[in-house]
Amino acid sequence: MDYNTERERLAMPEYGRNVLKMVEQLQTIEDRETRTRQARAVVKVMEILNPSVRSQENWEHKLWDHLYIISGFTLDVDAPYPSPVKEDFETKPVPIPMKGSKIKATHYGRNIEKIIDLLCDEPDGEVKTALIRSLAIYMRQQYLIWNKDSVSDETIFADIEKLSDYRLKIPEGITLSKLASDTNFSKPGIGINVGQAAPKNWNGHKNRKGGKRK
Repeated sequence: MDYNTERERLAMPEYGRNVLKMVEQLQTIEDRETRTRQARAVVKVMEILNPSVRSQENWEHKLWDHLYIISGFTLDVDAPYPSPVKEDFETKPVPIPMKGSKIKATHYGRNIEKIIDLLCDEPDGEVKTALIRSLAIYMRQQYLIWNKDSVSDETIFADIEKLSDYRLKIPEGITLSKLASDTNFSKPGIGINVGQAAPKNWNGHKNRKGGKRK
């Protein structure tokens, strides 16, 4: 048996091994004019095999680039476009540096850390206490989106202090509102707003027009 895993790796798998054989045969043609004419025929075959390329800008140029790539950048024909440079395809992309420091708690996100930093500079008082309480409620909400277990107020307060590098202290006597036993926070992408508690009887489908609840 001749397995594909044991064959030469295809540079452009979307065109298949038969196109590779055509290109290999094409390169054995000694007459340049005949070789060029056959190259145009192979490009036409590639267009048929990959019709979606026609929706792209400069699609004919792309097909000729693909032909050169399949040939290993060694094809010598009178093409309407120059051969791409092999080194351009072998150069590794420049890594994009990460902005800012690593997120300390991914389930809260970077914005929570920024808010905590701002609160550290806020003067103590009723306004700061109210802001800390609102932040804690939101963090509890985010916690329960990704962790379905219940979470105590003390855990959220401890996370706030830890994320602030202990620059922020939770005021004494602060408490969070109690959650109903059937409250359910949903993860992104399942049809309701992120961070919104799902209605008790919500089943992911809208009622049909004119339909009545039973």
